[in-house]
Amino acid sequence: MSDAASVSPTRVRGRIIAVSMAMAFILYLDRICLAEIVKAASFQQDIALTKEQIGRVLGVFFFSYALFQVPAGWASDRFGARPMLTTYIVLWSIFTALTGLVSSFPGLVAMRLLCGAAEAGAYPTSGALIRRWMPLAERARASSLVTLGGRIGGTLAPFLTAWMVVGLGHWRPVLWIDGAVGLLIAALYWHVVRNRPEDHPACNAAERAHIGSPPVEPPLPSRELGRVLGAFCRSRSLWLNAGMQFLINFGWAFLITWLPTYLKEAKHVEAVAGGRMVTLVLAGGMLGQIAGGLYADWCVRKFGLRWGRRVPLCTSGTLAGAAYIGCLYAGSAWAVVGFCAVVSFGVDLGAPAVWAFLQDIGGRVTAAAAGWANMWGNFGASLTAMMVPWLLAVGANDEEGHRYVFLACAGALFISAFAALGLDASKPVWRAPENGVAPAATPRV
Repeated sequence: MSDAASVSPTRVRGRIIAVSMAMAFILYLDRICLAEIVKAASFQQDIALTKEQIGRVLGVFFFSYALFQVPAGWASDRFGARPMLTTYIVLWSIFTALTGLVSSFPGLVAMRLLCGAAEAGAYPTSGALIRRWMPLAERARASSLVTLGGRIGGTLAPFLTAWMVVGLGHWRPVLWIDGAVGLLIAALYWHVVRNRPEDHPACNAAERAHIGSPPVEPPLPSRELGRVLGAFCRSRSLWLNAGMQFLINFGWAFLITWLPTYLKEAKHVEAVAGGRMVTLVLAGGMLGQIAGGLYADWCVRKFGLRWGRRVPLCTSGTLAGAAYIGCLYAGSAWAVVGFCAVVSFGVDLGAPAVWAFLQDIGGRVTAAAAGWANMWGNFGASLTAMMVPWLLAVGANDEEGHRYVFLACAGALFISAFAALGLDASKPVWRAPENGVAPAATPRV
């Protein structure tokens, strides 16, 4: 009797997901902490910045984060998820700690640019790792858990940062502690993770049989990068996915950028109470991640791979868009918060299917493909910050301007739901013959 048949599968893949969740947690903590730190009196005493300078310091992160998505993803495909993501964690942790040493506007800008570049490869690399470590029918659930780690980190970051600033009496030690925690997580990641199940000494044959390991794929040669990018440009599904991420992030980013201001100015909510309301809105996203992973995997089992990826994304965009329409008729602040919580839930309901789709079509260029799509998503989020003031100005008054904002966000999400109908997860984005032998066909569900 074979080992796979006689011995229970090990659970190494569970440890892989757990340490990836820890990675995502510190990723978002380091990403968001500075937005809270700039409010601290100790920071304002050390570094006097105008509101415009603060906006640039916080915004340059997303610029470099978007631009380095594809290069960082390609490096992971070329050199492996374990060494590259460990390197990324180490780098952004060092840059976070170094941010606590600077005392000028240019220094802050430089550190945030470097942090954004270092963090760019985190989710694309995790997506490639999940593809190798999880069975096809469990990829969405695993992706949802990793993203959930980031959502928890983002939700807790303001509270943890403010608590540490008050407790330590200054803003600088907070960044040093965040950096040190990141280095510990990098060491843990290196210890736990391997690029493939067959490389891990604790992963037995039964677990490898359960995973159904994809064919052994050689690293992506540097000379093929141009052809890969050309394949990305020719892939209808990948362009649709990138467009969907652009539209989804355009609609979602209002929740973390302008919703606090809307609650304060339009609904006359105090800042502290508004912060708590926004936290409740983001908590809806956590529930959406959990439900979305289960829902997406169920859809694959029920409808097959193509429609199994389309249905969750259609559901996600339609539900979130309808919730924004509800905001138009919400009279109280709590009604707006309720509808926005549904937006958050709806958007994150589809997130696991987005990442699983990229794992389905990516093959040995999964990280680069995920970086390509995520790059466009971040451009969509940055556009929201610029569009909202313009839409408010177009309106005859604040109420009409906010109606335009809600309609624009709803429209973007409805279009993303329609675009999902064109996705085809059964067609790899890049199929280069290797040694004269064509790659294996897409696995059956």
